[in-house]
Amino acid sequence: MLKKGLFKKPQNILEGGTNSRAEIPEELCRKCAECNKMLFLGELKENLNVCDQCGYHFALSARERIFITADKNTFKELFVGIKPKNILDFFEYDKKLSSAVQNSKEEESVICGTCKINKIPVCLFVMEGRFMMGSMGTVTGEKITRLFEYALEKSLPVIGFCVSGGARMQEGILSLMQMTKTSAAVKRHSDGGNLYISVLTNPTTGGVTASFAMEGDIIISEPKALICFAGPRVIEQTIKQQLPKGFQKAEFLIEKGFIDLIVERSKLKDYLFKLLSFHTGAKK
Repeated sequence: MLKKGLFKKPQNILEGGTNSRAEIPEELCRKCAECNKMLFLGELKENLNVCDQCGYHFALSARERIFITADKNTFKELFVGIKPKNILDFFEYDKKLSSAVQNSKEEESVICGTCKINKIPVCLFVMEGRFMMGSMGTVTGEKITRLFEYALEKSLPVIGFCVSGGARMQEGILSLMQMTKTSAAVKRHSDGGNLYISVLTNPTTGGVTASFAMEGDIIISEPKALICFAGPRVIEQTIKQQLPKGFQKAEFLIEKGFIDLIVERSKLKDYLFKLLSFHTGAKK
C-alpha cells in the first residue's frame, strides 16, 4: 500500500522550513544607509567602515578614529578623569550622563592626547558621537582648550576630528561659553605660529561649527558630511522655503568656499601627513 505523501518533495532543513531564502544573522552584517547593500562586518571593518559599493562613510567611534589615524602605540591620552557634572541641576541630566557613559564607554564627548602621524608629533582631539550626540559641554570645552594650550607650550600642531550635535542644552549658558573659550585658545595657538587642521565628519553642527570646528588653518571634510549651524529642516520651517538638494553637505559647502578639501577616509592619513610635512619640513 502506498503511503500518503510518498511523492511529495522532501523539506530541506537547511532552508529553514518553508522559507527557501537564506537569512544572514544581523550580528554579521549591516545595511548601507545610502545604497541598501548588505555588508559583512568583517569586510566593512577592513574597508575602514566605508561602503565598497557607493562610498558611504559610516560613523566611527573616537577610539576607532584614533586607531586608524595615529601611528601604532604612539597615542597618549591627556586630561583623563575630568568628568561632567549636573551643575544646573537639570532634570534627569544625571541619568543622561550615565547612559552616555554606558553607550560610549567614554567619560565625555571628546578624547584628547598626543600621537605621531608618520613619525610627526601632533596633538589630537577626537569627538565621540555616541556620547550625547557629541554635544559640547563644559568639560568638552575645557579639554579642547587645555589641548590647544599644551600644543602652544610644546609648539605642536593640532589635528581635530569633529562630530557634534552642537552645544549641550543641559548646561545652558555654561555650554555656550565654551564657544568663546575654545576660540580664544585656537587664536593663541595660531598667534604662536602653530598649525591647526580641522577634520569635519558627519554631522558637525551647532555651536561646534560656530566655533573651533571652522577655525582651522585648513578645513577638511569627509564625503557627504552634514556641516551646518542650524539643520536644513529647521531652516525650511523658519523661512518656509525648500532648500537646494544637498544643501549643507560637504560637496555643497566646498563650492561656496566654506571648506578646503573633501578627502575619503582611506586617503586621509596620507593627506594629513602631507599637510604636516609642509608645515614642519619633515620627510617621510
